[in-house]
Amino acid sequence: MARKDSMDLQGAAGMVGFATVLAFNQVVIKLSNGGFGPVFGAGLRSVLALGVLGLWVWLARRRLGNLRATLGPGLLLGALFGVEFIFLFQALDSTSVSRASILFYSMPVWLALVAHVALPGERLSARRALGLVLAMAGVGLALMDPESRAHGSLRGDLMAICACWCWAGIALTVRLTRVSDLPAEGQLFWQLAVSSVILLLAAPMLGPLLRAPGIVEWSALGYGVAVASMGFLFWLRLMAIYPASDIASFSFLSPVLAVVFGWLVFGEPVGGQFLAALALVAVGIVLINRRRRR
Repeated sequence: MARKDSMDLQGAAGMVGFATVLAFNQVVIKLSNGGFGPVFGAGLRSVLALGVLGLWVWLARRRLGNLRATLGPGLLLGALFGVEFIFLFQALDSTSVSRASILFYSMPVWLALVAHVALPGERLSARRALGLVLAMAGVGLALMDPESRAHGSLRGDLMAICACWCWAGIALTVRLTRVSDLPAEGQLFWQLAVSSVILLLAAPMLGPLLRAPGIVEWSALGYGVAVASMGFLFWLRLMAIYPASDIASFSFLSPVLAVVFGWLVFGEPVGGQFLAALALVAVGIVLINRRRRR
């Protein structure tokens, strides 16, 4: 499909669908943690997703690119991905989906702060700075919400923030190193291959591997494998067609939908203060990601 200068209805529908899949993924991780140790479950997901990626590359006759030339940044990319999963899966084992999602999806805030210093052309405009302030205020308000705090934990909240920082590190690695020259399949290979090793080696040191998995937990694992393989490739395909700023403007949907799913599936409390915090974060993310069209 040819490159497009703006988002159309087909692209918007794809982004809404992908944001929904990502949001529900937080619920799925929490469900799979009921049957698998968090880090072991994350490791299984990476291993199985790597197999799906290999099958896709073989059937679709795709290429991974020059992996040897990107060995250093590729290992860094995969290491950040693996550590992100260690923090995220354990965060969702300790705190609520709602709290973890607001903290995890605040990634554009931290990325904007670092990019202001590290990336040419990414200086904070007045609008983006306002978005940053609003999003940070929303995160603080969510953390102080008394109803939500009763269903969370400080340990889980801190781990969600650490996972968010790793995600921002992944974005910076792609922007600043030669790994950006790889096709989508090559980038995903480094993330899944390296994280598989890290997660499976770390899993025995971080608790029991199994917690009596049943049909729900195995189904949740299967969903996660699909998201970690074909879901990511779908997103990168959209990135190749539509402007990055248009795609980024949809990122506010994932924390909003994750809070909704947490309320529907686990009965997590969503009071007035938490809704106000969610609104601040969503508006802030939109302002941070919005760019003036040339």
